[in-house]
Amino acid sequence: MIKVTNASKHFGKFEALKNMNAEIAEGSIYGLIGSNGAGKSTFLRMITGIYQAEGGSVEIDGENVWNNPKAKEKFLYVPDELFFLPGANMDRMAKLYKDYYKNFDEERYHVLTERFGLNPKANISTFSKGMKRQAATILALSSKPQYLFFDETFDGLDPVMRRLVKDEIIEDVKKRNITVVITSHSLRELEDVCNQLTLLHKGGVIFESDVADLKTSLFKIQVAFNEEYDETKFEGIDILNFVKKGRVANFIVRGSKEDVVPKIEAMNPILVDVLHLSLEEVFVYEMEALGYAFKDVLM
Repeated sequence: MIKVTNASKHFGKFEALKNMNAEIAEGSIYGLIGSNGAGKSTFLRMITGIYQAEGGSVEIDGENVWNNPKAKEKFLYVPDELFFLPGANMDRMAKLYKDYYKNFDEERYHVLTERFGLNPKANISTFSKGMKRQAATILALSSKPQYLFFDETFDGLDPVMRRLVKDEIIEDVKKRNITVVITSHSLRELEDVCNQLTLLHKGGVIFESDVADLKTSLFKIQVAFNEEYDETKFEGIDILNFVKKGRVANFIVRGSKEDVVPKIEAMNPILVDVLHLSLEEVFVYEMEALGYAFKDVLM
């Protein structure tokens, strides 16, 4: 388990993270989203011991991460700005990783290299941006750490490669019960892979939730009545957003469909329909309820 308690980080007068708190459960995929400068990369560098937390604590399995080589043996960090040895090919990098990670799986390395269609003997400097990202991902997964940290994992990958990377990460979590932390500025990149999502803005957490809870907590109702009506007709129902055009109204409800829909049906509408929301739509309305404009936080 990863536990971050009241951790902050400053760069001069700039406060990159402020009083950050997070608990990341074993065997989960934890997503961090936020615009550029929100603090995502700083958070990753803090929990991997690159940066020292100012105040508070950062622990992995109960051990402080900062200046602790033993704790760092358990994880691997793939940064946004990738680094490979000058003139190296993938095979040479694999030997380097094998020297440090005792669980490095050569068989898996060869399987993944073939699956991704990369030439392990080609100079990595000749690779495209997306190919370099694939190479770093292959080396990370082949090292078989207990904790994997990816900063902007899908940057530069085409849709097919993004799907393949996601599938391999999910498979590792299922088979080895590893813990994965992924950052992105795109909610759509993470909604089908993460168990938990946290939204960072200006160095602070403004929203966090299990994805399953998010997807079931809000839904849209479309309803119509013969008579004239307004939002007051639905007193007792937790409505976050109400829009009415003519006799048809669309509104976002927080609560249980099993409780809300029978209440509306008892009003004898001429139309009632329950519509599912995408995860991005859920975030939009949750942010509005908290007083934030979604586009200002993530765009």
